Amino acid sequence: MKSYRYRTKAFTLIELLLVITIISILASVIVPGFFGRSEKARITAVKQTITGTFSIAIDLYEQDTGKYPDNSTGLEALIQNNETNWQGPYLKAAAIPADPWGNQYRYCYPSEITGKDYLYDIVSAGPDGKFGNDDDINNHNI
Repeated sequence: MKSYRYRTKAFTLIELLLVITIISILASVIVPGFFGRSEKARITAVKQTITGTFSIAIDLYEQDTGKYPDNSTGLEALIQNNETNWQGPYLKAAAIPADPWGNQYRYCYPSEITGKDYLYDIVSAGPDGKFGNDDDINNHNI
């Protein structure tokens, strides 16, 4: 009788380690690219919200009421009626939206940022969530 060697077909440990190494190298190259793009997308969304949504709503508020929202009411004035001739709400949202990092926007009238001829400030704290540093995004630097 002939003896047959049965060989199971499987991957060897070396082959598995090689595949895992290749996948790790590819992931280390590709994944940071996705994170960089998502951060850029958040920054773009903030800029769009400040220039598109808030600035237009504040200008409409000023046209209807004859003045800009003050610091005590802030951006809430765009969704709550506190003035005569108020024709709002000026935002479709029921509440003032947070920035993409979950922080509230800061509004200030008159403008506290010097060097520019803006009447008011709308500021996002940016990716680090802290106001007053270089990653802040506002209606002056867009």
